[in-house]
Amino acid sequence: MFNGSLVALITPFRDGSVDKTALRQLVKFHLEQGTHGLVPVGATGESAILTMKEHRSVVEVVVHEVGGEIPVIAGAGSNNPVEAIALSQDAEQCGVDATLHVAGYYNRPSQEGIYQHFAVVHDAIEKPILAYNLPRRTIVDIQPETMRRIAELPEVVGVKDATCDLTRPLLEAQTNRPFCLLSGEDALAVAYNVHGGQGCISVPANVAPSLCSQMQSACAEGDFASALQIQKRLLPLHQILFEEPSPAGVKFACSLLGLTTDTCRLPIVPLDGSTKERIREVMTELE
Repeated sequence: MFNGSLVALITPFRDGSVDKTALRQLVKFHLEQGTHGLVPVGATGESAILTMKEHRSVVEVVVHEVGGEIPVIAGAGSNNPVEAIALSQDAEQCGVDATLHVAGYYNRPSQEGIYQHFAVVHDAIEKPILAYNLPRRTIVDIQPETMRRIAELPEVVGVKDATCDLTRPLLEAQTNRPFCLLSGEDALAVAYNVHGGQGCISVPANVAPSLCSQMQSACAEGDFASALQIQKRLLPLHQILFEEPSPAGVKFACSLLGLTTDTCRLPIVPLDGSTKERIREVMTELE
């Protein structure tokens, strides 16, 4: 259902508010550059510091500007299932194609608790769901057995996998129904696809959408040699954008392209000057 290069979209700010003009420009940019899908209001979209009203407004703008050309998967995750349901229902009303949900960070639930969280959210909403497994942020890891169990819920259609464990796509593909396997680690995107994945929800694709799209298209065609060559070109970008807490790096990079300002909300602070210079150098090298 979802595949290719899906962008973990940044949320542009100006004068303390969401910059809807810049957001529209970002969506247009990605449509022109061949992006296969957009994922607004996730971690890269600074969802943790958006109000409910801002969260909905971002989703509304993205869905409207996309106009059905590519899928929109809205971040709607929360450690509180009541909030996750509310965010999902808002996103559904805006017309998204699916929502993305994390496991219960801070609460540190058991594997059974993780499953029950997804089951409750699943039963309360109508659109497809993707699970997001990123233990370094949520503390808990959705184990393969639990992921396969979650995958049996009818509207759970895939996973964004940021575990850095390349056995996961092999283990989690063992479901009784189609299940999208999407990497959440850009540096492993090609390797993940070799192991059965179908794409990546990418941060650097905010900056280099055409290259990321070409890389994923090459993988889909089985041309992993060409995909690997693109991946080698992109690797310095993957590394430098995460030199300091994200999304400070990717927002600065987007500001160099004239797409938005580099403004993040606290507790994310501006980049160090040396990091800015290195990002500039890497982007120049990538043309």
